[in-house]
Amino acid sequence: MAYKSIISFVTTTTGLDEFLDATSTMAQRSDAHLEVCCLAVDSAQPTGLFAGAPTVVFQETLEQLQTQAEMLRDKVREKLNGLPIRWSTEDAVVPVGAIGSYVGLKSRFSDLVLLPCPYGAGRGPQDELVTEAALFDGSAAVIVLPQSLHPLPEFRRIVLAWNQSEEALHAARAAMPLMIAADLVNVVVIDPPAHGQERSDPGGLLTTMLARQGVKAEVAVIASAGAGIAHTLQRHMRDKAGDLLVMGAYSHSRLRQAILGGTTRSLLADTTTPIFMMH
Repeated sequence: MAYKSIISFVTTTTGLDEFLDATSTMAQRSDAHLEVCCLAVDSAQPTGLFAGAPTVVFQETLEQLQTQAEMLRDKVREKLNGLPIRWSTEDAVVPVGAIGSYVGLKSRFSDLVLLPCPYGAGRGPQDELVTEAALFDGSAAVIVLPQSLHPLPEFRRIVLAWNQSEEALHAARAAMPLMIAADLVNVVVIDPPAHGQERSDPGGLLTTMLARQGVKAEVAVIASAGAGIAHTLQRHMRDKAGDLLVMGAYSHSRLRQAILGGTTRSLLADTTTPIFMMH
């Protein structure tokens, strides 16, 4: 399946030009329609008004947020005007508690979601919520683009992180168009379980599936040696000169990830290459 409907969500002008350069390039490569949703997040109202609140205060706040969303929309339109792609924009004021429903609904009916990295300078909690909403509420394939990424890589050398989880398999299937077009896909298995179902041939079943789709794949089985999965993946990406990491996202619950951190969070915080994820 080709990616014919691509959607992005932006909440700030920080890194906006570089991000739109990358998203428009992806849309042009895929001959896809690009929709950019410009959000102003109301962090003061988790889900809406509460009884006894001064209505005039909320009205002023709403008007300020609407102006903010419209200014962001105008910047996006100015950037996209004249580009050889099909595109549209939408501006919305979203209470922080409604990010999941808004982003989830829009993502659910798109082939691919492109998002800026939710961590780093100029980013806030709303960006992490948008990323999680696309993955959990939208059940969508998501590519997270690091800051200052220019130009968008052609995804010729892809690293696929395989841990036998449903999330990793979903990501592999969703990334199939990119992997078919790649020069090489390196399937990396880190610390495979000694008594797992694939103990005799880690990654073997997956690479057979990929080969039947025309993907040129190889397997690398490596040990983390106590360095942690995120650090080991980053090192392997550098060793293989990978320009895209494909992985399952948030294999543990969101609560556990929030408390303990987790591989997904660590990779997103430190990535210098795009990450393709699916839950």
